[in-house]
Amino acid sequence: MTLKTYFSPTQKGKSMATKVNKKKMPCNKPKRTPKHPKKSHVVKACAKGKEKIIRFGEQGAKTAGKAKAGESNRMKMKRKSFKARHSKNIKKGKMSAAYWADKVKW
Repeated sequence: MTLKTYFSPTQKGKSMATKVNKKKMPCNKPKRTPKHPKKSHVVKACAKGKEKIIRFGEQGAKTAGKAKAGESNRMKMKRKSFKARHSKNIKKGKMSAAYWADKVKW
């Protein structure tokens, strides 16, 4: 399936926002949203019989991403700070944006 099957554009003010079709999205599979004005990813989180659409991640963030070989000490500290700052929300599990940001972006 392509992104077009999950998203349908809607006019909202001056910018184009995308409306997510919750029924067509697979559970717990994050997708990039390059046209969303603020958030970089969307996921349909499914846990304990509940479904929830979660948008997460800053659009255009350059500091996020998985650790790379030869990564600077500064980037390691940023990653460590993010995980410490959001540790309570990450522990909430799949129904929180912090969990998905940690898993996908950091």
